Amino acid sequence: MGEKVQQNLQEVDLYRETPVRYLGYANEIGEAFRSIIGRRWVNFTYGIATLYVLADTSDKAFKTYKDKINEQNHLRKVVYTTTDTLVWQLLASVAIPGFTINRVCAFSNYLLKKSEKLPKNNRKWIVTGIGLFTIPFIIKPIDKFVDLAMDESFRKIQP
Repeated sequence: MGEKVQQNLQEVDLYRETPVRYLGYANEIGEAFRSIIGRRWVNFTYGIATLYVLADTSDKAFKTYKDKINEQNHLRKVVYTTTDTLVWQLLASVAIPGFTINRVCAFSNYLLKKSEKLPKNNRKWIVTGIGLFTIPFIIKPIDKFVDLAMDESFRKIQP
């Protein structure tokens, strides 16, 4: 029984199936707080998300290198896995959700600016709240979209 539990634990993808996945969304939190914390701190959150992407990419590359060492086209498989993980993570964790939250916040701010009765500081906090509220709703659809896009393009050349 202990072996089976250990095997199941090994099958869980730390970077995509555990709360560690949310480190990839640090930049979305930064985007939601952009009007309050400023560009420097937003860039810092992109740094956290990028480190997460590189950690997942390194992890998958190393595991593929170790597991496929005696297989034909070993290095091609490692390069493929590394590229697939890097592209997937950059799209699903950084680029698409960052852009989405940025635009949701910008649009919310645009609409709220029309209300002359709403103080600027209150508007910033409302926009931040809208951005934070949006994050959980975009995660799964973006992940599924990127999976589909990768399946229909890059993954067709898998060695």
